[in-house]
Amino acid sequence: MLVCSSGGHLAECLSACEKVAHKQVVLTKKDRHVKGRIGNRRVHFVHDPHTSVFGYLVNTVQSLILLLLYRPRVIVSTGAGIAIAPCLIGKLLASHLIFIETGARIKSPSRTGKFMYKYADTFIVQWEPLLKHYPNAIMGGPLL
Repeated sequence: MLVCSSGGHLAECLSACEKVAHKQVVLTKKDRHVKGRIGNRRVHFVHDPHTSVFGYLVNTVQSLILLLLYRPRVIVSTGAGIAIAPCLIGKLLASHLIFIETGARIKSPSRTGKFMYKYADTFIVQWEPLLKHYPNAIMGGPLL
């Protein structure tokens, strides 16, 4: 399962998983350009909470339903806030969580990255300066 907001986060997540041969399901924010980029993957749209407590509640309920439906073995995420609830629910359901810090962060960590670092089974950075913030991360190099 790929979990991320739309735009650059989605582009990075799709790039990271383009060679994966397994069936992929995408959870993202509904934007007009998303469907054209998804390819043959199944896509579900969840609410983007964007710092709203009510928004996080809606996102959590939607995510719980979808994660119970699919029971993914692996969740790959590039953030942002839209991904927090599905990633944490996935951890509770024994999914392996791979978090890739967004390539837009070269020297300083994102808020979502700082939070998810504690929960990710595999944490990947795209730029070497971030290794000082995430000492146990894997240096993956830029996706885009």
